[in-house]
Amino acid sequence: MAGITLEAVDKVYAGGVKAVNGLDLEIRDGEFMVLVGPSGCGKSTALRMIAGLEEISAGKISIGDRVVNDLAPKDRDIAMVFQNYALYPHMTVEKNLEFGLKLRGASKEERRKKVLEAAKMLGLEQFLDRKPAALSGGQRQRVAMGRAIVREPQAFLMDEPLSNLDAKLRVSMRASLSQLHERLGVTTVYVTHDQIEAMTLGDRVCVLREGKLQQVDTPQRLFDNPVNLFVAGFIGSPAMNFVNAELTRGDGGARIRFAGFDLPVPDALVAERPGLEDWFDRTLILGVRPSDFEDAAHASPEWAPMSVTSSVTEELGSEINVIFTIDAPPVEHKDTADLAEDAADGDAADVAIPLIDNKALWTARVNARSHVRPGQSIDLAVDTRRLHFFDPASGLSIGHQAS
Repeated sequence: MAGITLEAVDKVYAGGVKAVNGLDLEIRDGEFMVLVGPSGCGKSTALRMIAGLEEISAGKISIGDRVVNDLAPKDRDIAMVFQNYALYPHMTVEKNLEFGLKLRGASKEERRKKVLEAAKMLGLEQFLDRKPAALSGGQRQRVAMGRAIVREPQAFLMDEPLSNLDAKLRVSMRASLSQLHERLGVTTVYVTHDQIEAMTLGDRVCVLREGKLQQVDTPQRLFDNPVNLFVAGFIGSPAMNFVNAELTRGDGGARIRFAGFDLPVPDALVAERPGLEDWFDRTLILGVRPSDFEDAAHASPEWAPMSVTSSVTEELGSEINVIFTIDAPPVEHKDTADLAEDAADGDAADVAIPLIDNKALWTARVNARSHVRPGQSIDLAVDTRRLHFFDPASGLSIGHQAS
């Protein structure tokens, strides 16, 4: 096993298109690192450069204590798993699993031992004599992973390996991947556009945008402490709600005003956000996560009230997404525009879309006991201890606390 380090790595294609721009990233030995971001952000290119399938234009890539810039893929001691399985259709599962070992000159006994170990680990023992055409998508992907496991590489590189599977199977395969990493402890770099995969699998998650690193941190810290508007809107589903708002201070303490609403801002929140004091009596961008709402009838009494009219409800069994308009235009910023463009492409982030009359659409996630229906008025409550604030010029989070 080994850590992987990228230092000031660039990838420039013909015509000067920069797919990866000055990427600095340290992946620790044994870590499960997820690269996530919208389509075209450079995540697959970064993975392919680590693998040696793409030449780097500048910078340095190290695997363990070796600089691998000029090493061929076969000499980097890594194993890749792709989304299309890449199995040999004329070979049985057993032959597919042992093929790489055979090329490396492993003995028949060693090949058999490692194949049986991997098959047992992945639940493939009863399929060893079958060919890929006789397997389901999930079974084929397990074979592809088994082929990587038997190699016992220093690192696994996985490029959207679950994207061809149906939703239910993806959930079970995510669990299998987590268990595998727990057992093997091999450094893993995993590329996905699916933020649920990123949040559930990664020890840490690296958010990329336009070839540049935005933030790398644990999934929970990315959710709780995003560095800018883009990360705040990309991580979390449904996406964070944004609005231009005014921060004021009166006799009762700090307040945030927007779209006819007036919410208290706890003193403790102001104190723990360095620089927020400088924004009193100024307009900033307020962010509120859907999960920080609740139906007021079921909320903690200290949460701040907000009365709205539900436009659409999405009943999810244990909870309900309440979608409503606020009397304010959607936030105009490059970060939110990029998020909206990504959502229009059908990618990972669910982003609020403006409705008629230039009113923004917000989402609140409430308990299913609410029984709210479309067109009904509902008293929501907001956990104002968890409000987010952003600089409207730079898009940076105000008072971001570096990990």
